[in-house]
Parts: sequence; structure tokens; C-alpha cells
Amino acid sequence: MAEDGKVAVVTGGNRGLGLETCRQLAERGCRVVLGSRDLSKGRAAAQPLVERGLPVVPMSLDVADPGDIERCCAEVAARFGGVDVLVNNAGISLDRGRGVLAVDADAFRATIETNVYGPLRLCQLLVPDMMRRGYGRVVNVSSRVGQLSTMGDRSPSYAASKTALNALTRLVAAAARDANVLVNAAAPGWVRTDMGGPNAPRSLEQGVDTIVWLATLPDGGPSGQFFFDRAPIPW
Repeated sequence: MAEDGKVAVVTGGNRGLGLETCRQLAERGCRVVLGSRDLSKGRAAAQPLVERGLPVVPMSLDVADPGDIERCCAEVAARFGGVDVLVNNAGISLDRGRGVLAVDADAFRATIETNVYGPLRLCQLLVPDMMRRGYGRVVNVSSRVGQLSTMGDRSPSYAASKTALNALTRLVAAAARDANVLVNAAAPGWVRTDMGGPNAPRSLEQGVDTIVWLATLPDGGPSGQFFFDRAPIPW
């Protein structure tokens, strides 16, 4: 599906799933804002895409910094007039190898700040304008470790943050109902990225497929759901 002219903001866009999402959305005709906490890394990541003629613009965006979120959203509005697609991809995992009874509370706090409050603030700034304009797609990049139905004592702060992100997905979807703003969560699976490691079984293309599909849903598509490989899964 051609997405000519639509403006997409992708957080954590300088590597891994975020960068591949930027590439695929740009190839579909979106004007893509590649958000990166470190602007120099964002520029380096965007350069090969720009050299191919793809409409990718790197911008500084630290989702753990409320002021930076506001500045970036204002810059995007001034430059493009609005946002059609928001992919909340940026995330951190600080507690691998530690159970819930051992993980430091500061790790919980930092993880929630990036993985939940960042997407919340971006939705609060961008979704109301999507609703006014009658079009929007929001994709929250979640994880199956956040599923309550199968949750165990694995990466507790990361898992809890993804459960909270799933709840945020439902809440924003309900707030935006009947406005043609479709809000969904995607589980990319265990993907070969810096976070997933080299032994992960899934490629970037496999991990990003559902994210891009949800970001380009036609009008009347699903909203308020959780997907893995384009199929709905339990929360």
C-alpha cells in the first residue's frame, strides 16, 4: 500500500527494529522522522537511506526526557504540519538475569520511564491532532514477555513495562475510537538486534513485518489489539 506523503515518527530509529521500520516505511512513501537519543547516531543511521533517495529525516528524541519530547513534536509540527503514524519503538532492558525479588527498584523506575512514560507523552502530544484530522496509526512495540497469560519471573522490569505498554495501547485506542486512529501493540519476537543478540532466531524483516503492517493499516482496520506475525494474541 502506498503511503505517499504520510508523516511517520519512529522512536529509537537509529538501529535494529527502529531503523528497519524507518527504511520500510520510507520505501512505502512515508516521510519518516528517525528519532534518536543521540543525534549523531541518528544522522549516521539515516545517511545510507537518504543517499538512496528515501525521505528520512533524523531528529534528536530522548523519550525519557519530557522536554525533549515536547521540543521534537513541536519541530515535527513546524516542519511537516502534523504526524500520521507514530511507532513507539524505543525501549530498554536493564535486568536480564535477575528475578523480581532481586532486581533494583531503580532499574524498574528507569525502564518504566523509557518504555511507558515516553510512549504516553508522545501519544498525549500527537494523538489529539490525529483525531482532529481524522487519521492516525499508532504502533506500540511490545513483547510477548509482557503477556500476563504466560508471564514468569523473567526480566521483571522489562516485562512489567511491556504489560503497562499494552494497557496504554488499550487506553489510547479507547480514547481515539471512532476517529480513524488505530492503536495497536506488536510483538516482534526474539530478533537478531543489539538487544536480542546474535543467536536470536528471527531476522529484522520478520520482526518488523507486523509493525509496518499495523503502521499502514487501511481505514476500518483493527484497534486496541496485540499482534504477533499479524495474528492477534492474548494480553
